[in-house]
Amino acid sequence: MDPAQLYRDYGATPVINAAGYQTVLGGSRLSPEVQEAMIAANRYYVEMDALLRSTGEEIAHLLGSEAAMVTPGCAAALALSTAACMSHSNPTWMEQLPHTTGIPNEFLLQFRQHYHYERCLTVFGGKLVEVGTAEGTTREQLEAMVGKRTAGIHYYASGDKDDSILNLTDVLSIARSNSLPVTVDAAYQVFPLDTFRQYASSGGMVGFGAKYIGACNSTGILCGPKYLIDAAYMHSFLGFETSDYETVGRPLKLDRQEIIAVVVALKHWLQMDHNARIEEQWRRADLILDALRDVPCVAGRRHVEENSLSNGVMLRVDEAGLKCTTPEIVANLKQGDPSIWTRSYGDCIRVAVAHLVEDELEILITRLRQQLAQ
Repeated sequence: MDPAQLYRDYGATPVINAAGYQTVLGGSRLSPEVQEAMIAANRYYVEMDALLRSTGEEIAHLLGSEAAMVTPGCAAALALSTAACMSHSNPTWMEQLPHTTGIPNEFLLQFRQHYHYERCLTVFGGKLVEVGTAEGTTREQLEAMVGKRTAGIHYYASGDKDDSILNLTDVLSIARSNSLPVTVDAAYQVFPLDTFRQYASSGGMVGFGAKYIGACNSTGILCGPKYLIDAAYMHSFLGFETSDYETVGRPLKLDRQEIIAVVVALKHWLQMDHNARIEEQWRRADLILDALRDVPCVAGRRHVEENSLSNGVMLRVDEAGLKCTTPEIVANLKQGDPSIWTRSYGDCIRVAVAHLVEDELEILITRLRQQLAQ
């Protein structure tokens, strides 16, 4: 079977992914180990309740957290964690959500931490309350906003250094002094491995995207205190199916193959030679830079991503000399079959190399030269 033709048969165009870990492109490329494990898992049915619980224990052991569970993506991990923080294990409150009359449902969020995925915190009845200003947030401001309706504090682990806001250590300290949980979006904080484990073992309800460790696009990990992971489990699709309670997470279903994929991918990620992984990225990046070195109006350099998940090259384009803008070049690369996805930043084009295979690299270089040597 021609993999590219498989998509064409259904009216979709195959994509060469030089844009990084993109949900809209499928998120990840599964390793042979993960694919084999998923095929093996497909051979038998299994008691899903036992599987989700035992794999959660394994993940918690591997990452040093008190408890953990596989979720259908990081967004689902955040949604389930907010439900758990609001209801805890109170059956009446569990069944009442997303209606929150009489239930603490406010999550404090630092003003400068507003971001696209905060919507995940409100789908089960949570309400965001801003703290601080565009200039920053102080400890006193956050402490002053804690009230009877406060269910928790949310922290977005963006990886960007910002001295004007409270860091996670500060937020956890304030939360502990007020007996509050902390939800943490650490979707892509999976490398360096020490950082991965620090977030997982922080004591917050921490969500990760498992696509970043080589599992399926549709999977994630939730780590946290056992009493809250237990509540999140009760809200999950299996909690709904195996208890007498009609909780909110029934739509967030997982396959047995996906659950196995997360554990296998995690073990592989933790044992991987990451120096070799990064060196391979630089080999691909240098091939692109060498191929474009003689192209006028383009200056290329290595681009280091903050956590080295998807390093690559940054191409600065003389738009006036080329008589074409970088967004136009990026749009042109998307045309054709296969489509090539990159990203534009001002007058630069970022080419990520983590997901490229050798034949795609050759096509990418050819198309880049065609677009940039006009």
